[in-house]
Amino acid sequence: MVLDEGDPDTRSVGSFFMNPVVTLADRERVAVASGGEVPGFAAGQGRVKIPAAWLIERSGLRKGQNDGAVGLSSKHPLAIVNRGGATTRDVLRFAVRVKRAVIDWCGVWLRPEPVFVGLDGDQDVEFLQKARG
Repeated sequence: MVLDEGDPDTRSVGSFFMNPVVTLADRERVAVASGGEVPGFAAGQGRVKIPAAWLIERSGLRKGQNDGAVGLSSKHPLAIVNRGGATTRDVLRFAVRVKRAVIDWCGVWLRPEPVFVGLDGDQDVEFLQKARG
């Protein structure tokens, strides 16, 4: 991210979740949950890559939504931002909230893009890194 002192949306690690690659059956389940077409593109071997940002927004979370000092960027739902004073724990808890919202809505498990350093054994990190339950 390019830091801009006047833009709190730049205080993030960039895209927090990777776009998931799912089976065609998973995509159909998401289509049923959304009531319409699911964006994505073929990823080979009967799989489809779906935009994580689209899944996050459809799960009920919105750009600019905050939980205290941490929240989603007002520009893109993939960026988890520190609005000022958020701790690592705050960011992890919010990321878990986002992942759980998508799982609860359509059953797709998002995976984080950042590498977590110094957090071995942390339950939130372990959950975030899980591919399926």
